[in-house]
Amino acid sequence: MQVLAAMSGGVDSAVAAARAVDAGHEVTGVHLALSPQPGTLRSGARGCCTIEDAGDARRVADLLGIPFYVWDFAERFDEEVIETFVGEYAAGRTPNPCVTCNEKIKFEALLDKAMALGFDAVSTGHYARLAIVDGAPVLRRSADPDKDQSYVLASLTPEQLRHAMFPLGDSHKSEVRAEAERRGLAVASKPDSHDICFIPDGDTAKFLESRLGERPGTLVEESSGAVLGEHSGVHHFTVGQRKGLGIEAPAPDGRPRYVLDIEPVSATVTVGSAERLGVTRIDADRAVWPSERVPVGPTECVVQVRAHGGTAPAVADCDGESIRVSLREELRGVAPGQTVVLYQPDERGDRVLGSGKIADTGR
Repeated sequence: MQVLAAMSGGVDSAVAAARAVDAGHEVTGVHLALSPQPGTLRSGARGCCTIEDAGDARRVADLLGIPFYVWDFAERFDEEVIETFVGEYAAGRTPNPCVTCNEKIKFEALLDKAMALGFDAVSTGHYARLAIVDGAPVLRRSADPDKDQSYVLASLTPEQLRHAMFPLGDSHKSEVRAEAERRGLAVASKPDSHDICFIPDGDTAKFLESRLGERPGTLVEESSGAVLGEHSGVHHFTVGQRKGLGIEAPAPDGRPRYVLDIEPVSATVTVGSAERLGVTRIDADRAVWPSERVPVGPTECVVQVRAHGGTAPAVADCDGESIRVSLREELRGVAPGQTVVLYQPDERGDRVLGSGKIADTGR
């Protein structure tokens, strides 16, 4: 097959590309330039897509003996990922930019261009297992539970998954680093990137402030309705947040307060006790079913609402476009704008049933 290997400059995508070559595919490497003014060097594990990363990817491609290109997706990334991220926070929701990036950039913009150029598939360094069974994709958690990335891939369509390859799905991270060392790849010990790639200093509040400015509002105690203070914008908060609330007076019982609700129109942030964070109902829209099979009737499943968050058993009712999840155990800090992913355990591990954007929660 003609395979386009997305190469970020890290160890995972490097080994994934090498495995695609070993499998006998005709591989071409591509690095995505996602910033019009990329930084020269990374700062430890912060950020990605720097000039250094492009150079690291090129050196791996040279070692593998494959063609290599840099494609400029900066404008598309800004429109689809950064502007969406900013807009969601302004609307009082909590987005996951990695989900958006995988959906809109790596498996929409990149895959569309790859298909137009005659490639059969796009290979990435994601940790997830993918198989085609009776013509339908089956997406599962990776063999390494600590690195599993099926959550951020669960919004991909069946057609996108039919043209995807995840060569690392059956491996653990330690095995990937050891393989990179054996292959003589200079990125073998390169640290993983963390945080949000377009906010390399990790200061999300400062970044949002630079885009949205100040939008003053009030902090209100849920139980009493008392105004506890003022804030400079709802974009500084997310449901479940405890630190940085700017409230001087302690709660009457001395326990910490948490953000319970964000109302962007009135710029009201409601806070209260940790016990009030628990939800047992999640309503989601924009549902995607990677295997093309929409569950019929109440379906037992396990749900996950954050990329590295916990899971909870649940029953899901679906009508194709929307999902109502009834949790058998409380989940705390579930925020509108997050992605809820439905898994169904079987003999081969957790299989992705579908995903949706959280629109509302309740008890």
